[in-house]
Amino acid sequence: MGRELVRQGGRSARIQREVHAATQSLVGRFDRSAITVPMIADLAGVTPSTIYRRWGDLGSLLADVASEKLRPISDPDDTGSTASDLEAFVLQYAEEMSSKVGRDLLRDVLADAEDTAATKCWRYTYDHLETIAARASARGDAPLEPGLIIDRVIAPICFHILFGDRDVSADYCRGLLAGLRAVDNPAE
Repeated sequence: MGRELVRQGGRSARIQREVHAATQSLVGRFDRSAITVPMIADLAGVTPSTIYRRWGDLGSLLADVASEKLRPISDPDDTGSTASDLEAFVLQYAEEMSSKVGRDLLRDVLADAEDTAATKCWRYTYDHLETIAARASARGDAPLEPGLIIDRVIAPICFHILFGDRDVSADYCRGLLAGLRAVDNPAE
């Protein structure tokens, strides 16, 4: 079943805002396993069929809400140097995603059967890394490859957050960044 395209503004935007707000409210008060589409619909003032028609199922709605919460509200910090821009971004990313809320949001995004939310969130991260790469280029610093940073730094962080097999401390994240520099500049 394809998703209904949501127009910007108007009734569709109002319904989306209400359903998202109701979902966030219930997620804040109940365990996810206790939440149902009829509960969300009742709180949002819509019919369950509206939610099913628009999102398909509860998992897709939770993923959509999560991807909106993960949407950045600003560009990554400009600290004055590429290395510190990248470090600040990675440390903030790891801190936010390893919190209980961050882990829950990651899990909701990954549970989306259509991968729409995961694609959005991947794009948010990639775009931030592209911003840092553009700053590096403007400063005359060595070029950054966002895909490589995702593979060697962001992916391991996400893996360990999702599986809970190690702490993604600041030292661990700095070690990943140091490993990235060592591979790219073996003489250092």
